[in-house]
Amino acid sequence: TKVKSSLAADPQVSALAVDVDTANGVVSLTGVVESELQRQRAIQLAQGIEGVQRVDGNNLRVKQ
Repeated sequence: TKVKSSLAADPQVSALAVDVDTANGVVSLTGVVESELQRQRAIQLAQGIEGVQRVDGNNLRVKQ
């Protein structure tokens, strides 16, 4: 998907650790990232994709 490609192209985010599900303009991000900065960046990238109406990042967690 465009969201997954965008995450993969960004050096700040490991796309391998993030699962992307898209339904009716809503993108759900699931997985574990290294930092809050990476989490926010992944959400920001997803929001910037054409056609995305809402991003649910509740299941995207920061590694502890």
